[in-house]
Amino acid sequence: MSVAALSNRELQVFEMVGQGRSTRTIAEQLGISTKTVESHVARIKEKLELEDHTQLVQQATLWLSAEGRV
Repeated sequence: MSVAALSNRELQVFEMVGQGRSTRTIAEQLGISTKTVESHVARIKEKLELEDHTQLVQQATLWLSAEGRV
């Protein structure tokens, strides 16, 4: 699957993960709970067919770089 399959909020979380932000920091900056961030992360991993958090961070970082956002 592609990043295009992500919702707007999932894309925000994905971008922040790629920036190296923690779950707590993401939650604080978006005004949501850490559980909600964890739910978004789980759905992102499912949609992008990623097995673990390391793969998520790698993909998010690569995506940010390709988008010129780093």
